[in-house]
Amino acid sequence: MKCYETERLYLKTVTIPDIKNLQAFLVKNRTFLSPWEPLRDETYYGEEAILQRIEQEILLDSQEKQLSLYLTPKGEERIIGNVTLSNIVRGPFQSCFLGYKLDEEATGHGYMTEAVAKVVEIAFNDLRLHRIEANIMPRNMRSIQVVKKRGFFYEGTSKHYLKINGKWEDHAHYVLLNEGLE
Repeated sequence: MKCYETERLYLKTVTIPDIKNLQAFLVKNRTFLSPWEPLRDETYYGEEAILQRIEQEILLDSQEKQLSLYLTPKGEERIIGNVTLSNIVRGPFQSCFLGYKLDEEATGHGYMTEAVAKVVEIAFNDLRLHRIEANIMPRNMRSIQVVKKRGFFYEGTSKHYLKINGKWEDHAHYVLLNEGLE
């Protein structure tokens, strides 16, 4: 298990014993997160699917293709969010995609901005990546504020980029470059 620390949070990879905490987070925020995610059927929230998700995340992390970290407030066990660096590509590209989600009750407290700052540090310093890309629906202003606070710049809009909540949605493309990487 990997674990990182910020001022108020632990960011850690999940293991099989975390299955109930992860399930509680997903079920609790099902309605809140639905406008920003693909359609999910009931099996997505079941223990078997969550176990498969954890196993897949462990595998992808071991292959350095993805790093998925779950946010836990210091002094608590509950999961309040997730930040993932996915589709890590090496070679001349040295790039990944950034995605995140946060518990409804935890919004508005700066937790995601704090977590994304740490994940950017990990991506650039530990993983030695050159580019982080975040694709965000233009109406998701809170999410756009997070990446802007971290220094991401707008690169354009991708039309009908992802099927979210049953509808093809445009996504604004934000990028952060590791200018110090040679």
